[in-house]
Amino acid sequence: MNVFVTGATGWIGSSTVDELLGAGHRVVGLARSDASAASLEAKGAAVLRGDLDDLDSLRRGAAEAEAVVHLANKHDWANPEETDRAERAAVETLAEALVGTGRPFVVANGISGLVEGRAVLETDPSPAVGPDSDRGGAENLALDYVGRGVRTIITRFAPTVHGTGDWGFINFLMSAAHKQGVSGYIGDGSHAWSAVHRSDAARLIRLGLEKAPAGSRLHAIAEKAITTRTIAEAIGRALDIPVVSIAPEDANTHFGFVSSFFELSMTGSSERTRELLAWTPAGPTLIDDIIAGAYKEARQQ
Repeated sequence: MNVFVTGATGWIGSSTVDELLGAGHRVVGLARSDASAASLEAKGAAVLRGDLDDLDSLRRGAAEAEAVVHLANKHDWANPEETDRAERAAVETLAEALVGTGRPFVVANGISGLVEGRAVLETDPSPAVGPDSDRGGAENLALDYVGRGVRTIITRFAPTVHGTGDWGFINFLMSAAHKQGVSGYIGDGSHAWSAVHRSDAARLIRLGLEKAPAGSRLHAIAEKAITTRTIAEAIGRALDIPVVSIAPEDANTHFGFVSSFFELSMTGSSERTRELLAWTPAGPTLIDDIIAGAYKEARQQ
């Protein structure tokens, strides 16, 4: 298939491009800079210049493709309203270009905030509906297009998609530990996160693109629940520093913005996903990655 990928040079996107090319697909990646374009071309992918606000480029990329993988997101923590607006506009533009084609449309989401008090299941609908909701309600918007001839496939990611070079939540936790001289967890450290290695997430995207039926919700989750204390202990071991409990009222000072996520349980199940696609995660565990030095660059930030 000729696959149009947004976020093609991002953390998950770059691995997804490698996975798609390795499986024999052709890839056109959205690139907003010369460096991003050069990176894609070096891999053997084609380039379409543009960004999430360039709706004409998104429309063209989708119209000329046999499948679309939408991974780009502004992730503007200082202006979430703008992030949500851009996400909804991008999803609507891409989906409209695919109406009536039956072509696959993979849309990324996370598991955070979908349910409370238990692990998120693939059967759980997102509560985010409408432009003023989280991510602009993009998941439900994309699923609305199933009835209009689009093979929408939602792929929900664990809160940490880990691996060497990861700049996400674990990177920030590692940086905080290096700065503070201790590796902390909040309260009793009983909150838990799911995790998946980047290579496993990329393979799931490819399998979903190839085989998942319209309306599927897939969960890129290899490890269901790793306690925040276990994560802190692995960071402490990697940096050879003490591991301590941080009082909730001191969490923001110690961790920065990531404290608001580290004090939450964000877990999900991938049982249905594994059965549907015969997806078996094979990458390193989160703890193995931390201890092996996958986040060594974060120590110097």
